[in-house]
Amino acid sequence: MLQPEFRNPIAVSLGAIAGALCRYYTGLWLTRWGTHFPFGTLFVNLTGSLLMGLFVTSVVERGLNVSPEIRILVAVGFLGSYTTFSSYELDTVNLIRSGRSWLAMGYWLGSAAFGIVGVQLGIILARWLR
Repeated sequence: MLQPEFRNPIAVSLGAIAGALCRYYTGLWLTRWGTHFPFGTLFVNLTGSLLMGLFVTSVVERGLNVSPEIRILVAVGFLGSYTTFSSYELDTVNLIRSGRSWLAMGYWLGSAAFGIVGVQLGIILARWLR
């Protein structure tokens, strides 16, 4: 049996490998619809959010008996690697449920807006470093 301090990092790693491979192959599969629109990213973000909601609700609210290592493997490793969008949406929903709707809206819009700014700054920096 593995020592406790090694179980969580191994669970995250195994889940991340599976999530990244699912994301990669899903993206490849959906390019058959064309490359004029990011169908793969849209599909992964929507299904990742659905799976995060399903898993967290099943474990937390419905009492699904799942070990802490499996929780981490699925929620952090697999879904975190499959799409960080699912975590972003879960954080937003948790803020709303805790009565902090304005903070949720700021987080939701701010992440999207500043994410675009971050990508643009990265592009500018990469071009400047050429």
